[in-house]
Amino acid sequence: MQPRLFNVSASSLATSRVVLLAGFGGLLLLMGFAGLDGVQALEQIRTSNDSVREEFLARTRLLDRLRGDVYVSGTYVRDYLLEPESGKAEGHRYSLLESRNDTDAALEAYRKLVHAREARPLEGLTRELDAYWRVLGPVFEWTPEQRRRNGYAFLRDEVFPRRMTMLAVADQIGSMNEAQMLEGKARVDAIFGQFRQRLLWAIALTIGLGLMLAGFTVRKILGLERGMTESRAALQQLSAGLVAAQEEERRAIARELHDEVGQSLSGIRVELANLSKLIAAGSPESAAKAAEIKQEVEGSIGVVRNMSLLLRPSMLDDLGLVPALEWQAREVSKRSGLWVQVDAETVSDELPEEHKTCVYRIVQEALHNCVQHAGAHNVRITVAQEREALRLAIEDDGKGFQPARQKGMGLLGMQERVTHLGGVFAIDSAPANGTILRVVLPLA
Repeated sequence: MQPRLFNVSASSLATSRVVLLAGFGGLLLLMGFAGLDGVQALEQIRTSNDSVREEFLARTRLLDRLRGDVYVSGTYVRDYLLEPESGKAEGHRYSLLESRNDTDAALEAYRKLVHAREARPLEGLTRELDAYWRVLGPVFEWTPEQRRRNGYAFLRDEVFPRRMTMLAVADQIGSMNEAQMLEGKARVDAIFGQFRQRLLWAIALTIGLGLMLAGFTVRKILGLERGMTESRAALQQLSAGLVAAQEEERRAIARELHDEVGQSLSGIRVELANLSKLIAAGSPESAAKAAEIKQEVEGSIGVVRNMSLLLRPSMLDDLGLVPALEWQAREVSKRSGLWVQVDAETVSDELPEEHKTCVYRIVQEALHNCVQHAGAHNVRITVAQEREALRLAIEDDGKGFQPARQKGMGLLGMQERVTHLGGVFAIDSAPANGTILRVVLPLA
């Protein structure tokens, strides 16, 4: 059976501290993670939104530029064909060539921004533009008479239809550009949805962990309140028991003084009166009477010495802990027939007084319990001094008991002595299996 520790408050307190530190630390880490994740998600949303918006604006500007150049080119062609003066017609042709160069530059810039599904409409627009410029090529070689005669028909049959076709393709690409913007917006919404889901999980975990910590804290507080109530009741019981034990001890001392010392002194007084009469009469029996009185006095001295040794043995102060324990073991063995063995070879004589008194009283009470309650035949007392602790073990072969249910005033008194010195008190016992009492006292 494992020993049952009576002073478990220190380990329980340490466990509670670890749980609370881990819980609050985890709560803070979770909140910090949620905050960092939120900042990163918001930055990602902002970056994605800016990217979608900038791409849409750039593509829209290039498409508007293409539309404008195509539309203006038709105007330049019309002015060129309908202009009778060669100088002015050449100016319109030069403006048309500039519009073509700008259209080619805008088309090349837009080609760098297109996605895979826009490649075919863009190639169609490129083919239409090439065909448009090829159709316009021979016009620039016409004479003023040819321009006047064929210009209107050429505008009606070639330029305006092709221009409308190119503008329709550009509008198709513009619609795809708007669809691309909507897809980008959907991506941003998806990122926001993922962030919202993670945030909800983080909030749920935070609330759950907070509730767990709150429940643990409330349970610990209620446990501490119950423990304080039980401790208060135990202290009251111990106080009452100590008062009763003190009164019982005083009663025993008074009885010993009255029955042993008082009666012995009364007898000595009577015998002294008889001795005086014998001396006055010159009787030869005076010497024998004096010897008898001397024996009575020595008996009274022995009684007083035994009482003082039971209260506190002088050898504990004069000779140290080990001789006092050995004397106590011999006295118990003589009075009760219990075989007591003391093993304390490694104990120093420089122990603190409180430690010596504590060990002596615990051994005294334990031997008393062995004689009165345990029905033991053999007791082994082991005292070992280490660098940082003094260890005491008292083992008997008695009938044993259940420490959880049968905890009397003697055990409470031992526990209080050990707890006062910051030590550990443990009992390993079971019915019919004997008892092992263990004490560990810290040494400075």
